[in-house]
Amino acid sequence: MTLKDAKVGETVKVLRVQGEGPIRRRIMDLGITKGVEIYIRKVAPLGDPFELTVRGYELSLRKEDAKMVLTERI
Repeated sequence: MTLKDAKVGETVKVLRVQGEGPIRRRIMDLGITKGVEIYIRKVAPLGDPFELTVRGYELSLRKEDAKMVLTERI
């Protein structure tokens, strides 16, 4: 499943970041790398963006970017 498919209140573990070039690099620079745990805090009223907790800080991520992150439920 992808990060886009995760529900509010779930914690997921990153398996892989898909994609190429600057978008993939940007996601990884935000701290979303293989093995990291992500808690889905909330989703904006219109469904985009997600608010996540990654490595102890809060992060907002668009659905378009979230579908590039393969995850598994913990």
